[in-house]
Amino acid sequence: MKYGYTIFYVNNVQETISFYEKAFGFQKKFVTPENDYGELISGETTISFASIGLGNANFKKGFNLLDKSDKPAGMEMAFVTENIEKDFQKAIEAGASEFECIKEKPWGQKVGYLRDLNGILIEICTPIDNK
Repeated sequence: MKYGYTIFYVNNVQETISFYEKAFGFQKKFVTPENDYGELISGETTISFASIGLGNANFKKGFNLLDKSDKPAGMEMAFVTENIEKDFQKAIEAGASEFECIKEKPWGQKVGYLRDLNGILIEICTPIDNK
């Protein structure tokens, strides 16, 4: 078995895909003709977005919607970069909002937190030096 996808249920799949292209440089893999599901080329594990309507069809017991005005869900996506300040600012210019500014951790890694246009929590960090 391997980890294949992370799927976030969002209001607008196409808008979210476009945001991730502009903010982080990912490329769109595809979006369904119905615009209710899309994927990014993001490495070994695919980042996917599905519409709220598709989520409602999949989950008869319902689910909690993302709400940018509320605290983020207790999960995050982490994107590793060598150019944290530049990439953090690029994401903000593309529409992300700063959640926690960039700080250096005791082990030397720099980490900052953003929220995307849906309220998804994103960590931008430098690689951890295991030396």
